[in-house]
Amino acid sequence: MKKITVRQMALVGIMAAMVYVTSAYIQIPIPTAIGNTRLHVGNVMCLLSGLLLGPLYGGLAAGFGSMLFDLFDPVYITSAPFTFAFKFLMAWVCAMIAQPRTNNKKWRYILGAAVGALCYVLLYLAKTYVEDRFVMGLAADAVWLTVMQKGLVSSVNGIIAAAVSVPLFLALRPMLRRSRMI
Repeated sequence: MKKITVRQMALVGIMAAMVYVTSAYIQIPIPTAIGNTRLHVGNVMCLLSGLLLGPLYGGLAAGFGSMLFDLFDPVYITSAPFTFAFKFLMAWVCAMIAQPRTNNKKWRYILGAAVGALCYVLLYLAKTYVEDRFVMGLAADAVWLTVMQKGLVSSVNGIIAAAVSVPLFLALRPMLRRSRMI
């Protein structure tokens, strides 16, 4: 296994900070039947991390940045380990699909971002259902209503993330390559 360079560590840190800032400060809270959900821009940065840094480093940036948001917010603190894993997987899946093996096709970036976002939405909704229904013991009707509401908001988050992250990646990649950042 290759050693991680100082440049790679710095890029992971910068992208983790971008994930944190866009999750914490660019958001719209939305009440649901049980608790709240949020429309935020953090997922754009999670997918961008995967596209720019690849599966491992992009996953780490997405996971750490999102986990930090949870750790600094008492409402979400218990979700931090799940958030790390889910956001890591979001960026990892995106990067695994988007990484060109022999060509540089834009459809791979779009597909990677869309599947990465979908992966996160499904993991988040499954966790919501299990937590609300079996851990908290809430009524099935209320849980399904919450899952549907959160599913709608998370789907909008995912669509926005995929739609914004790919053009942002295509705009940033040439500049970052010229400066030897990636």
